[in-house]
Amino acid sequence: MIYLERKREIKRCIIITGMSGAGKSSALNVFEDQGFYAIDNLPPTLLPQLLEVLEGHQSAVRNGVAAVVDVRGQDLLNDLVNVAARLREKNVHTEILFVDSSDEALVRRFETTRRRHPLAEGMTILQGIQNERELLNGIIKNADIVIDTTGLKLPDFKTRLLEATGMSMEEPAVIVSSFGFKYGPPQDADYILDVRFLPNPNYVDELHQLSGRDEPVVRYLKGFPALGEFLSRAEPLLDYVSSVYCDTGKKQLHICIGCTGGRHRSVAVTEILGAYLEAAGRRVKVQHRDIDKGNLW
Repeated sequence: MIYLERKREIKRCIIITGMSGAGKSSALNVFEDQGFYAIDNLPPTLLPQLLEVLEGHQSAVRNGVAAVVDVRGQDLLNDLVNVAARLREKNVHTEILFVDSSDEALVRRFETTRRRHPLAEGMTILQGIQNERELLNGIIKNADIVIDTTGLKLPDFKTRLLEATGMSMEEPAVIVSSFGFKYGPPQDADYILDVRFLPNPNYVDELHQLSGRDEPVVRYLKGFPALGEFLSRAEPLLDYVSSVYCDTGKKQLHICIGCTGGRHRSVAVTEILGAYLEAAGRRVKVQHRDIDKGNLW
């Protein structure tokens, strides 16, 4: 008797797109390390056909397919959204992952690597970035996951990526991060709290060179009743929000605390809120995006 091997269906597809230089290739490498069948620079219209071809591929069936899609043409932008919809109709769990970063960070990365931005022909790197951001505006609105890699080191990016795509076996994570409004708010924030109402230690001579991690800065801020009042309201709110998000199955809650430069006030408050949530039983990670970017304000 001859047995014909039945093809098995691929159940998951992660489409990786976003800004050039933001980390699309790094994201693809992370998924490949997780056992996904990885594809780089694939036209969106070919994706459904490729998934059919890969139905006999063990890792693709078992783990899924991750594909970086070049969507810098208008037609391709439309194709990407339509292709994702068609895959979902076929019961393929499809997610569009948009990897982003601030314009400043992207310019710095292109200058460091001495690479030309793909849309900067005859213009500056920043102009190319702005053109690309305008072209991708429709995609980011349709993305299922947006990760801002500004200031993220590769291990942190990997952790954020795995948690956002539900591949961490740990309980849901709460990330509490500080940032400076002068560098732009994180685009992947779930909640943003502004602490610029607190007096700025940057204008105190003995505190200017310190950060919110240093005890003199914390002691200075705690001397103002406004901080205690703020914490008395923010702590129970964030504890409640964390529990609600966990109950919905969301793998990650990103709480961002902002001040002007991201060095003093937001850092101190982030440390305090992170410690509070950890004591409340949450699995917390504290990070400071802009703490080393200077202390001009």
